[in-house]
Amino acid sequence: MNGENHGGTARDVGPRGFSRRGGGRSSYVEMPAEWRGTTVQVCGLWPFGAGSGTPMVGVPLGRELTTGATLCCDPISWFQRANLIHNPSVLVLGKPGLGKSTLIRRMVVGLAGYGVFPMVLGDLKPDYVDVIRAMGGQIIKLGRGLGSLNVLDPGATAAAAARLPERARSKLIADSHGRRLNMVAALITILRGAPIADTERTVLHAALRVLDERHPGVPVLPDLIKVIDEGPEQLRAVTLARGDEARYRTAVDPLHASLLGILDGPLGETFARQTTTAIQVDNPGGVCIDISGIDDADAELQAAVLLACWADGFGAVEAAHALADEGLAPQRNFFVVLDELWRVLRSGRGLVDRVDTLTRLNRQRGLGQALITHSMADLLALPDEADRLKAKGFAERAGMVICGGLPQAEMPMMNEVVRMSAAEQRMIVDWSTPPSWSTDLGQDGEPPGRGRFLVKVGGRPGIPFKVELTSAEKNVNDTNKRWIHSTTGPSAGASRRT
Repeated sequence: MNGENHGGTARDVGPRGFSRRGGGRSSYVEMPAEWRGTTVQVCGLWPFGAGSGTPMVGVPLGRELTTGATLCCDPISWFQRANLIHNPSVLVLGKPGLGKSTLIRRMVVGLAGYGVFPMVLGDLKPDYVDVIRAMGGQIIKLGRGLGSLNVLDPGATAAAAARLPERARSKLIADSHGRRLNMVAALITILRGAPIADTERTVLHAALRVLDERHPGVPVLPDLIKVIDEGPEQLRAVTLARGDEARYRTAVDPLHASLLGILDGPLGETFARQTTTAIQVDNPGGVCIDISGIDDADAELQAAVLLACWADGFGAVEAAHALADEGLAPQRNFFVVLDELWRVLRSGRGLVDRVDTLTRLNRQRGLGQALITHSMADLLALPDEADRLKAKGFAERAGMVICGGLPQAEMPMMNEVVRMSAAEQRMIVDWSTPPSWSTDLGQDGEPPGRGRFLVKVGGRPGIPFKVELTSAEKNVNDTNKRWIHSTTGPSAGASRRT
């Protein structure tokens, strides 16, 4: 531009343009156009290129709030490829309705694209059925009148064992036997509200071995009860009955009664029959076990089904690894989602120990995990002190912690797990602010913290970002379906929460 032709000189031009009337001065400096590319693609643009301040390895989650750079993040990629964390796990905390499940669904979709097999072993709400179905994955429904899960079914391990050489086959069968023993013991523990005795576990161990020898197909719980009732010599030997019928009955009657209670009680319809649908780990879309049909008030059944889902799922994982180790199947990694963790931990005894084991052995099992709950207080609200310490360990062992909006009261507990600066704490507390008082029908009063999260890895500065959904994702990220067709007003249900 020639300043003399416009009534001024070049010296009159400021950073916002000509300041005189009609000079076209801009009231603000617009953001320049931005493109992203690899160093090979944009090397010729020097010195106008700028390096990204956030990691570029993993699932793209959204834009960093301070620089606008894309944040790529997931526990498996940061552990396996980027070596940024030492444990492939993430703990997600945040108040309800701020997008925790949406964040994990984005990771599920992205990791599936990388070839990781997603597993939602017990979807309580459900939050993941739509996205797994959209990817062509397997949906398994469990609950009264919906489907059954036979805890004595070896599942995928039986088919895998038939293909393995002798040594690997023996190990896989032994692992399957131990898993079935632990599952039956867990059902009895849930029914009684107390652990089973050591002698009863020994009887179960012997009865399962007799059952495997006698039963040509896949046994069910009524078959196990029949073996205990008949009392073959192998069972009588471990009870020290020494030919005394009365001593044998005294030893096995409490166990016999508990197993009958499972069949005729609240657990029978779900566990007394053959498995309705088996897990298929060769489906790249993953698997989601939908247990939302079980009422929240039915805590016993909910806890039992969760335990059975985990046992069945991890059995499928072990079978897949056994085949891969022998070169009979491709090596797979798995991403296990444990959403609504607070409900899982409070559902029954034994679940805290199961999660504790999972968080310690996930690297050896070739799987990453996502634990999702509302606050640290959820982990510390368990009635037993030992369980509270174990639950706190979940957060301490997590490779990364992702925080959404949390109240101020949570900050001291959060700082015990990950160190946060005062600015980071203020940001997280501000995100927990409720939406405005707007009552306009048909408009979603979006909370200021919806979709905003802070990634923390140890004592490093956190990375704040906002999840940005594509149009395809929005169709499978609605967790307010029950309200869409509400009749409480002419426009009720127009609001959608993602």
